[in-house]
Amino acid sequence: MIVTIAGRHMDVTEALKNFAEQKVSKLTKYYDRIQEIEVIFNAEKDNVGVEVIVNAEHNDVFIAHQSGADAYASLDACCEKLERQLSDHKKLHRNRKHPDMSQVREGGSATPS
Repeated sequence: MIVTIAGRHMDVTEALKNFAEQKVSKLTKYYDRIQEIEVIFNAEKDNVGVEVIVNAEHNDVFIAHQSGADAYASLDACCEKLERQLSDHKKLHRNRKHPDMSQVREGGSATPS
């Protein structure tokens, strides 16, 4: 997994880079097919905007934006948004061809009544 951290109109400190890398590396718990994560910090007028782009297999792209006074809090909010997006995506694609065994009836039919 490749993690890229960039800053627009600002210098990203080493502490912020380490924090961002630690936070986004935990996203693999929610979806294991992540190939690349890009974190962009953007200095706005009074706020710091954070954008996190996750590229996964099969051209799946997940994006989260957050703007706030604190870059750390904005990054936390982006990671929470991505956790939800990734876990929802994983639920959609998990076992879509093989039904849950609790739904299989005694007759061997996989269709729920």
